Amino acid sequence: MREQVKIIDRYLGRSTLQGFLLVISVLVVIFSFLELLIQINDLGKGTYRLPDAFLFVALTIPKRIVDLMPVAALLGSIVALGLMADHQELTAMQAAGISVQRIAFSVLGTSIVLMLAAIIIAEFIAPPLDQHARFMRSREIYGKTVMMSKEGFWVRYGKSFVHVGQALSRERAADIEVYELDESGRLQQFVSAKQALIQSGQDWLLTDIQAKVFKGENVAVKPLDQYRLTSFLTPAQVSTLELPPDSLSLSDLWGLIRSLRERSENAKAYALAFWQKVCLPLTTGVMVLFSLTFIFGSTRIRNAGQRIFAGMLVGVVFYLANQILGHLGLILDLPPLLITLAPVSVMLLVALRLLRKAF
Repeated sequence: MREQVKIIDRYLGRSTLQGFLLVISVLVVIFSFLELLIQINDLGKGTYRLPDAFLFVALTIPKRIVDLMPVAALLGSIVALGLMADHQELTAMQAAGISVQRIAFSVLGTSIVLMLAAIIIAEFIAPPLDQHARFMRSREIYGKTVMMSKEGFWVRYGKSFVHVGQALSRERAADIEVYELDESGRLQQFVSAKQALIQSGQDWLLTDIQAKVFKGENVAVKPLDQYRLTSFLTPAQVSTLELPPDSLSLSDLWGLIRSLRERSENAKAYALAFWQKVCLPLTTGVMVLFSLTFIFGSTRIRNAGQRIFAGMLVGVVFYLANQILGHLGLILDLPPLLITLAPVSVMLLVALRLLRKAF
């Protein structure tokens, strides 16, 4: 009997993984094509060409997999278990003495593999490839005048170099540093501003300034009320040049969060990305659990097409809820961990309630 159970466990696990791989492949192809359409809009800017767009899309596939992991786990499990239900395999297992709980635990055991894969891809594979893709794209579009980094980006502005630490909105940026060089390339003046207001599309007005003037070996503090960068960067260019928080690894996010908090700056967006990555394995496992409600729960659906459609609907609603709650939480200054766990907790409670009779 034990050997039979092990065989069934392996069969359930293999079928669930095959369903997941099928779904994630389809979703990645669809979303990669949509990303390619977006990149085509930038063709012709600088030296950015069609091969560069294809390379960008290819390098960002691991990040796309991470983003789609929970939804793919849900749909993959529905497809795998749904096919078994349609072929009466689940009924045969139950007739052979395999309980619904045992089938569920076998499927959930397979989700551990997906959780581990999510951790490895999200931490070690997706971030460096995604960052390299963005660095490459900015280099092709803007040339050597722009250099992206994990903490903001650098821009060559005439004889000066400007470091923009963080974009707060379309009208404001923070942590601006201007390094003014003389004709011989020596540092002539250093300007540090806590904030910048973007005016008239691409004029930047720096406020809360500290300025230092370098003359030989002497350094003098120069009082400045404001400092203006004319014809600098538009809000659209800023959003393109700044690395999004979810493109950073957990270690990079943690270090950046600590750095921002030490400077008494807002780190909520990075904290939200951090907790979303931490909770990704949990989210994936909960979605696999929720998939069981379509087969064994009180609202089980017998038609395969209806199961897949309902699963897609649940996945879309979950994804949109995550996005809406994330933006709303940042606006209302809610704790990032609470924002992350709220939709997952709701899904878990609903799944347990629907599976209560089956278990």
